[in-house]
Amino acid sequence: MNFLRQYLDKIKPTFTAGGKMAMFHSVFEGIESFLFVSNATAGADETHIHASHDSKRAMSIVVIALIPCLLFGMFNLGAQHFAAIGAPAGWLAALVYGLFAVLPMLVVSYGVGLGIEFAVAQWKGHEIQEGFLVSGMLIPLIVPVNTPLWMIGVATAFSVVFCKEVFGGTGFNIWNPALIARAFLFFAYPSKMSGEAVWISTESRFGYGGGQVVDGFSGATPLSHLGSDAPNYLDMFLGFIPGSVGETSKLCILIGALILLATGIASWRTMLSVFAGGLLTAWLFNLIGANVAMQTPPLQHILLGGFAFGAVFMATDPVTSPRSRNGKYVFGFLVGTLAILIRILNPGYPEGMMLAILLMNSFAPLIDHCVVQNNINRRLKRIKQ
Repeated sequence: MNFLRQYLDKIKPTFTAGGKMAMFHSVFEGIESFLFVSNATAGADETHIHASHDSKRAMSIVVIALIPCLLFGMFNLGAQHFAAIGAPAGWLAALVYGLFAVLPMLVVSYGVGLGIEFAVAQWKGHEIQEGFLVSGMLIPLIVPVNTPLWMIGVATAFSVVFCKEVFGGTGFNIWNPALIARAFLFFAYPSKMSGEAVWISTESRFGYGGGQVVDGFSGATPLSHLGSDAPNYLDMFLGFIPGSVGETSKLCILIGALILLATGIASWRTMLSVFAGGLLTAWLFNLIGANVAMQTPPLQHILLGGFAFGAVFMATDPVTSPRSRNGKYVFGFLVGTLAILIRILNPGYPEGMMLAILLMNSFAPLIDHCVVQNNINRRLKRIKQ
């Protein structure tokens, strides 16, 4: 990589103040910081906490943690496709079909999102942040595979502009950008986000695969049959069920969670609290047992839909979740509780994780404020005594 470093050093004066391409300084700096660790240091009059990782390294680790979900999701997508058309195929054929289906979604997501962020950074003269490296991966993993590419592009643009840039860019957004993109699609194009057809692809991808659904095949996501006709627990854990690309395999999500926890990128307090809130709420509804949805076992709730994926990769977003230690417990517990409440009490919308996280994102600053104020009041009371 020395030759690349030397080449960048050679052309750098062209993009700095006084150079012919100085107007594209932000673009050059973004590419340089993506390829190499920045050598910029804090000024003498600035206060910073030094840590072993910067935002680029943190975002890169999250992307690495998502790779198992991505790879298995592509394989499962192909496997579900060939099962739907009644044409048994090997794992390589399934993976290739899934690759052809998911790769265009990734290209559109990253192309639109990074394009807007580069343009805005260049316009404002700011540095290009690495935040969209994760959002660009998450968006294709949480939307149905049959979502038209132009819709993904529109949803991504809406998310980047109205969820991030209008608030000041990465680090200032209130809501999770990937979930905002999914929420935009859900409310703007509901027919493309629900029903059996959106979860199983029967189309030909670049001339590969394709065919008609065989008689008797059901592509409904298991959440539409909550508490009844659910797959066995092993299939739900491994991920051999219909669903969004990245949300089906709980094993791959577990691998990703271990990577995030081992590197200190995600908070175990938030993860643990989400699962605790979901399990407890489902168990309480089991005690009521007024209908089939209320009788759904707590473990089944955790293994179905995007609950586990949201708990590991969405609720733990450090920008849109509380900073305080106790606030993470409260935030996570309420996310898990609300997700199960929405699933059970709203039959028309069985997946509640998206709305639960977005709602609690709105209350994250208030939770932190209450926790901090409570600490202040407790210390003042101690002083008066």
